[in-house]
Amino acid sequence: MPIDTGTAHLEPDPDHAGRVTLHVNGVPSSCLDLDDPGFLAFEYLQQMAAVVDLLDPGPVRALHLGAAGCALPRQIEHVRPDSRQLGVDVDARLLTLVREWFSLPRSPRLRLRADDAGHALSTLPAASFDVVVRDAFAGDATPEHLAGRAFADAALRVLRPGGLLLVNCADRPPLELTRRELASFAASLDPDAAGHGRLALIAEPAVLKGRRYGNVVIAAVAPQTDGSASDGPDLADTRLARALRSLAVPAQTVTGGDLARLVGSAAPLP
Repeated sequence: MPIDTGTAHLEPDPDHAGRVTLHVNGVPSSCLDLDDPGFLAFEYLQQMAAVVDLLDPGPVRALHLGAAGCALPRQIEHVRPDSRQLGVDVDARLLTLVREWFSLPRSPRLRLRADDAGHALSTLPAASFDVVVRDAFAGDATPEHLAGRAFADAALRVLRPGGLLLVNCADRPPLELTRRELASFAASLDPDAAGHGRLALIAEPAVLKGRRYGNVVIAAVAPQTDGSASDGPDLADTRLARALRSLAVPAQTVTGGDLARLVGSAAPLP
């Protein structure tokens, strides 16, 4: 189907009736089970869901920058009914199609907004979300204006103290982009964020060791408005480590001194 930015294509899963993969301009962007809203196929989304599980039970307010097929919003609504979520995508036609194709929560539980993610962030009230997810790509790369210190500051602004920022970073050996993104978030938080369990990297071991291209998840916990530590999830919590190890494709979390050594001398992105 033609969309504003190119084409969208639905590919049925021949082994699982009801499962489809949405391709946007030839790139797999979402995989959904039309009969199971709690299903997440992509490993990085499973990792993000494990981090969201650290929040107290109950509904959350979540912002998704890069909505595509809305797999994660569906899962959050399934696990946390009556959540209020906003999905932002630059492609208005795509948002219309996914509303038609998939059983998505209706507004106000899930609102969809056609907008540039960076512009959308600038229009949203401060401290208005519990979770912010960045999963926006142009091809296989994150748009430059959605990476770096300026983006980190903007995303942390709309999070309540103790809220979660989750970003999907696709990278290849030697993970230079990941290291610079981590340095950017550390600069927006404080030098002790990793040591206090407020900044972490999550990845499969093969990706983390630089053996292949893949997705990594960067997680950050928003501080108080004065920059001090806030009550919120501890990303060094052993519960998260266990949950990640128990996934179908096990992953691990890196924080504290190990994270500082990984970042090394990497410079923040602008």
